[in-house]
Order: sequence, then structure tokens, then C-alpha cells
Amino acid sequence: RAGRPNSRLLPFPSRARRPEDARWSMGDLGKIAMIEKFSRSWELVKASAAVLRSDKELMVFPVVSAVATLAVLATFLVPMIGWRVFSHGAASSVIWVFLFYFCQYTVIVFCNSALVAAAMIRLDGGDPTLADGFNAAKARLPSILGYAAIAATVGVLLKRMKDDDNLLMRLVGGGLGAAWTLATFLVVPVLVHQEVGPFEALRRS
Repeated sequence: RAGRPNSRLLPFPSRARRPEDARWSMGDLGKIAMIEKFSRSWELVKASAAVLRSDKELMVFPVVSAVATLAVLATFLVPMIGWRVFSHGAASSVIWVFLFYFCQYTVIVFCNSALVAAAMIRLDGGDPTLADGFNAAKARLPSILGYAAIAATVGVLLKRMKDDDNLLMRLVGGGLGAAWTLATFLVVPVLVHQEVGPFEALRRS
């Protein structure tokens, strides 16, 4: 017995020291950080609405967006009718639809980014102006263009599915379109607030 180690003197390893528990703790911290980012983005969405209600002059953001959207529509509609773009083959139609979606998304996301930037200034206690919002959107222009290209590509694919003769394909296209809308709801606040690229903004949204 003299050669036996005394079990009472041996320290019992606590659960907190186990590597798998440490990994779980890091995972929990990651989830908490993700929830905080989502909460902050959602606060920016609500703040944008509050900014519009309190600062009537900032209503120009959605007005500019609507006017520019109509201008883009007119720019593409006239050639489509005059040149009969869709009668020149599928490839020509796809390119034309992509360019239309790209320009539309660029205008809409740019103006929404300006509004979110103004909301961020308001959240920080400042008094945002139109120039503040548009300058912040210009600083994020590469990411805005990147996201517009992604959204335009998805839009073309979804349109092809919804225009398909197969009923099942149309239903799948409609479901994917709804899922895409939900998945990208917070992309603009993430682009502006977290200053990330379009792919990372999609992942975090």
C-alpha cells in the first residue's frame, strides 16, 4: 500500500478545463456576437424609419430612389420597345434583363444606404443632412455595386424560373424568391454599419 498513490491527494479535473467545454464557450460567444450584430442592424432599420418620421427633409432619399428607378425604367423601356430586344434571342434577353436589374438595384441600394447612414448619425446623437447620407453611401459604392451584381444575377435566375412553362419550376422560383427577400432583408444595414464586402454582408444578414 505504501507504493500506491493517495487518490485523495490527486486533483480531480474540473469540467471547465476540458477542451470541448472551451470550444463550446467560444461557440456561445460567437452566437452572442452574432445576435448583437443582428440586433444592431435591426435597430438601424427602425432608426431609419424614425429618421424619416422626425426629419421630413430626409424624405428626399426615397423620393430620389423612386425618381431614379423610374428614370432607369424609362431608359431601358424605350430601347426594348424600339429595338425589340427580346426578339433577338435568349442571350440578348438575359444580358438586357441583367443590366436592367443591376442598374435598378444599384440605385435602390445606394439610396437606402444613404438613409441608413443618416440613421446611424442620428443614433450617435448627431443631426444628419442629405450630404452626410449620400457621402457615406459613396464611400461604400464598391460594395454596393458588388451586391447589385449579385442581386441582379439572382434576379435573372429567379425570373427564368418564374417564367418557365413547368408549374413546379414556377412554384420553386416563387419560394426561392421569398427566401431570398428574407435572407437579404438586413444586407444594407450590414453593408453600411459593419463596412464589409457584399458576400460577407450576405452571410451576416
